[in-house]
Amino acid sequence: MLQRIQVRNRWKSIFKPWEEADPWLFAACIGLTIFGGIMIRSVEINQGLIDWWRHWVTGGVGLFLAIIISRCRYQILIQWKWPIYILINLSLIAVRFIGTTGLGAQRWINIGGFYLQPSEFAKVGMIVTLAALLHDKTVPTVGNMLRMLAIMAVPWGLIFAEPNLGTSLVFGAITMGMFYWGNVNPGWLILLFSPLISVLLNNLYTPIWVAWVVLAGIIAWRTLPWPWLGTFGAVLVNVVSGHVGHIFWNVLQDYQKMRLTGFLNPEKDPLGSGYHLIQSRIAIGAGELKGRGLFRGTQTQLNFIPEQHTDFIFSAIGEELGFIGCICVLVVFWIICFRLVMIAQTANDNFGSLLAIGVLSMLIFQVFVNIGMNIGLAPVTGIPLPFLSYGNASLLSNFLALGLVEAVANQRQRKKRWN
Repeated sequence: MLQRIQVRNRWKSIFKPWEEADPWLFAACIGLTIFGGIMIRSVEINQGLIDWWRHWVTGGVGLFLAIIISRCRYQILIQWKWPIYILINLSLIAVRFIGTTGLGAQRWINIGGFYLQPSEFAKVGMIVTLAALLHDKTVPTVGNMLRMLAIMAVPWGLIFAEPNLGTSLVFGAITMGMFYWGNVNPGWLILLFSPLISVLLNNLYTPIWVAWVVLAGIIAWRTLPWPWLGTFGAVLVNVVSGHVGHIFWNVLQDYQKMRLTGFLNPEKDPLGSGYHLIQSRIAIGAGELKGRGLFRGTQTQLNFIPEQHTDFIFSAIGEELGFIGCICVLVVFWIICFRLVMIAQTANDNFGSLLAIGVLSMLIFQVFVNIGMNIGLAPVTGIPLPFLSYGNASLLSNFLALGLVEAVANQRQRKKRWN
């Protein structure tokens, strides 16, 4: 009996530095990574590839780093915000000169056979930088918000120029989520997005666009500190962006328009821009309730869907595990999001809370867009499904983000217990 107690105490002493970490969050992310390797293996079983094994190895490295980070004091990152910001920008600039081109974009740096994608790590870096800039501002002013947007615009512009539309959209989601949690006026956030909405509405239905311009003016009048100037600026920006967007839309070639709107009616170009979406929908529909069984999907095993192990891994889940498998995956993502919200609500400080919300915004946006494009509700943007899609840089960056959030959880609960 005494020996058993000693063994138990020994194990407790080993895990004591991490005993306050969130086990549900760790378990959900590890489970998705293991499951992702299984699905990648199913997709590539007839191709002789070992990406599934690489996925697990990368996940193991990422988990090790996350465990180490979760033991550290995350507050020290406030002092390192500018070095981190400079580093991510230098890495994005380096891609322009020594990057490797693939799939029509220059996004990767080859380091000893490992293809590093700086834009993936830039997401985590921007979460840290933005959290450090926001944490000490109870109610940010318009000037604060504009300065932060200018800081964020540098890496965003470098990523957009790669070109990498998907990651640039993730940057926008991270910024909006953290601004909202950081008490930025919601009306200002609407005004930030209003030019993009004007571009879309002016190309769809002019009367609705006019109503939107008027609404933007009303929001500016009620929320900006200088009503007359703010209202005039908001209306002017929306009118100009609407007309400029309409001009640029007419300049685009038909095939370019199809890439942007193909998800609305993929049957117009079934062998081109609509091919991925059509095949993905067929695969998910074929799975029905219970699926065809692991390693038994016809669309999956016969390689009808290009890049299925990356952007379209959810279609393989739908075909082989059916509606039930898809719901189970969504439940696990819900658990991750729920735990992130709980950590954000009970963090020791605003910095830790903002880190958790930044990671939440990054993950939830990627999940919605990736699954949306798999079922035909969103255009193909190249956004991976977190922890499931194959991609070394993406998986590592997700685990680094997990480590940061676990550090927040670990120290939050530890401080409460000491009190």
